[in-house]
Amino acid sequence: MKELRPKLLDCLKGYSGSQAVKDIISGIIVAIIALPLSIALAIASGVGPEQGLYTAIIAGFFIAVFGGSRVQIGGPTAAFVVIIYGIVATYGRDGLVVATIMAGIMLIIMGIFHFGSLIKYIPYTITTGFTCGIAVTLFAGQLKDFLGLSIEKVPSEFIPKIGSYIENIRTINFTALLIGGLAIVIMLVWPKITDKIPGSLVAIIVTTVIVKIFGLQVNTIGSVFGQLSSSFPSFALPNVTFDMIKQLIQPAFTIAILAGIESLLSAVVADGMINDTHNSNAELVGQGLGNIFSGLFGGIPATGAIARTAANVRNGGRTPIAGVVHCVTLTVILVLLMPTAAMIPMTTLAAVLLVVAANMADWSSFFHLCKTAPKSDILVLVATFVLTVVFDLVVAIEVGVVLAAILFMKRMSDTADVKGWKYIEEPETLPDEKEKLMAIPKEIRVFEISGPLFFAAADKLLAIDSKSFTKVLIIRMRAVPAIDVSAIRKLRELVTKANKNDITVIFSHVNEQPMHAFEKDGFVDFAGKDNFRTNIIEALDYANSLVSK
Repeated sequence: MKELRPKLLDCLKGYSGSQAVKDIISGIIVAIIALPLSIALAIASGVGPEQGLYTAIIAGFFIAVFGGSRVQIGGPTAAFVVIIYGIVATYGRDGLVVATIMAGIMLIIMGIFHFGSLIKYIPYTITTGFTCGIAVTLFAGQLKDFLGLSIEKVPSEFIPKIGSYIENIRTINFTALLIGGLAIVIMLVWPKITDKIPGSLVAIIVTTVIVKIFGLQVNTIGSVFGQLSSSFPSFALPNVTFDMIKQLIQPAFTIAILAGIESLLSAVVADGMINDTHNSNAELVGQGLGNIFSGLFGGIPATGAIARTAANVRNGGRTPIAGVVHCVTLTVILVLLMPTAAMIPMTTLAAVLLVVAANMADWSSFFHLCKTAPKSDILVLVATFVLTVVFDLVVAIEVGVVLAAILFMKRMSDTADVKGWKYIEEPETLPDEKEKLMAIPKEIRVFEISGPLFFAAADKLLAIDSKSFTKVLIIRMRAVPAIDVSAIRKLRELVTKANKNDITVIFSHVNEQPMHAFEKDGFVDFAGKDNFRTNIIEALDYANSLVSK
């Protein structure tokens, strides 16, 4: 199946040594970028720091090898932090593993059934709303460690979390605040010096050295999580119950949708950078395999990371080999250097994620939409944003999609219209077709329908009525692109009522989809095959012949 063919197989044809060197160098650089982010995102998600690297290694490998993009780099991303934190708080680590594996299975099913192109039907207002909402919740989640607050357990919900911060504001550790502030300054200034080495890595090294040399009293990864494991992740099946599966269907579906949207968005961005076209269905399968094996090897949900993918392209990576090298490099770092990571200050990791949160939210688009979009779009945008922040991403996406669908149907029903033609009792000389069409005997009534006819617009057909002198009703459908069973049912009622009054109903210029629906429903035979005419001229001629009889 060509749609599920991994991009790696195409890239290996004619693979050159010079490209191999570029892929290796790019893979190493991307691994250095991914290192601090993977650790920070894992901690922010409520799991151990090692699990961030496990995810980048295992999921990143499967996404690179089986995905549909040449340059996609997979791993943990900020978009998942909020939902992962909620799952761990409610269902524990086993619940997270089960949800991750379930999401992976859903992604594979989506790829097999060619859902890759359907992701584009998620409205821009929803993706903007939940992205900005995630950024706010991610930002809020880092304030405890950034400020060094002494709080035993931070609530997972946004409003109680802010309340907890306010209650414990007197416990601020100003040393931690200064170290975190220094880290932010380094990350903002360093890119102006060079973009070859990520500013987050420089900030971690500098602040860790300062804390170690001067013995500053700030929390570190080691003081919070204890000794870190440097062993390669081991395969383990989670403890699963049927009740757990039922409870985790919604979170797993949200992870799958979020992974699909973010990975395909990243692939589209990468396509524009390398002038290529990704295979969306193969990408979903690769994402699915990555999440399944990430869960089985102790990782967390993963997807294509836009920033790391862009860095891969900028550094010369052009094939999935760069993604594989990125995984190998992280494995070497895990085995050889992981115990050293215990010295990293927690406030520095919080600072890294504060910058990530600030960069991931497209506030300019958010406020632009609020100013210029239709009110219905603004409603979807703001509702998705507020629900993401106040409740969770599951509720936000569900309500956002349903609300967008309802408003879309409302718009479509508003475009449907039924208008009757005017009757001219004694027409003058008619030089052209347009005037001929308006010269209708009073026994013939013509109604023109425009717009899609579906259940939300079916009642518009009630505008079609007949007078006591009517002998023929012509329904012109040249501007009806689609119809559903609800509208067909209304037309059946119309034809039935007309037949009882000895009125013939003629249908003019029925387009392909409506005609196919009519034939499948049996409506053509019901209304009479002779009563379907190719165009309005033919319909009027036929109507006149019926009236003259």
